[in-house]
Amino acid sequence: MNALVVRAAHKAFGPVKALDGAELTVPAGSLTAVLGPSGCGKTTLLRCVAGFEHLDAGEITLGDRAVSGSGRHVPAHRRGVAVVPQDGALFPHLDVAGNVGYGLDAAQRRSGRVDQVLELVGLAGYGRRMPHQLSGGQQQRVAVARALAPRPRLVLLDEPFSALDAGLRAGLRADVRAALHADGATAVLVTHDQGEALSMADQVVVMHQGRVRRQGTPLEVYRTPGDPWVARFVGDAVLLPGTAGGDRVPTPLGELALDRACHDTITVLVRPEQIRVTPPDAAPDAVAATVRGQLFHGHDVVLDLRLDDGTPVTARVLDRGQQLVPGQRVGLTVDGPVHAMPGPEPVAG
Repeated sequence: MNALVVRAAHKAFGPVKALDGAELTVPAGSLTAVLGPSGCGKTTLLRCVAGFEHLDAGEITLGDRAVSGSGRHVPAHRRGVAVVPQDGALFPHLDVAGNVGYGLDAAQRRSGRVDQVLELVGLAGYGRRMPHQLSGGQQQRVAVARALAPRPRLVLLDEPFSALDAGLRAGLRADVRAALHADGATAVLVTHDQGEALSMADQVVVMHQGRVRRQGTPLEVYRTPGDPWVARFVGDAVLLPGTAGGDRVPTPLGELALDRACHDTITVLVRPEQIRVTPPDAAPDAVAATVRGQLFHGHDVVLDLRLDDGTPVTARVLDRGQQLVPGQRVGLTVDGPVHAMPGPEPVAG
């Protein structure tokens, strides 16, 4: 069963088209990440689902109930949707228990629901603390608990980790994901952070210019993005031209195996971690390249390389203490099949 379906959603602010036929399906009990750059329409989509904005055209259905479309607009407070904003937005005059129980009736508060959701988000025993006594990460945990408390149809998380230090984000993401799944909640996370979307979500929806460009599991979106724009936005990408004749294609990186048979001019996606770097004469099928620079990330190194024909290539390799220097000659091979997309690559934008 689907908890949320958005069909052909349109929304404009003057001459600006914020949503231009956006389509979205969210299965019940899942966590869906809506991913895209600033200005792509993801926050407008969230606000329309929440009921804060009216659609110009299209339809939004929550469960079996149409809440927007065909002249209908169910107000936000009657949709059964909870929103976790970027800054938590806790009531400063209420303690943690008061904030979490704010939307509950007396019977619900007596039922122990407040303590239950606080335990889910890792804040058991924090009910009597005031918001100013909490860290930023703890305040966001309270905001998630408050959203979960009334058992809403849908929880919307609007970039809830963007104001936190990088060191706090990974642990909080994992805990929030676990809390949502433990409570059986359906949630939509809006984010511009690719790592956040890929690591947290059951499915990822990539938006660009008011439209959904790709929807699938994190693995599907990363490995088979479908078009060059999505490939570049979701992770690092090496895009090469090629003319395929079956399940193999000649490219500047040599003849590569495709993930599907093609007989056309295509754009080939090679992820940097698929590229193996060897001494120049170590493999007979290796393509020669020159090291131009490198970025050290601790567990791995990103190499900036240039093929002899001038093609730029990026490789991501595990750091094994082997220092490569600019100007050094290496050999490159590609591990595994590569993804075929329509080509030639369109102009970025």
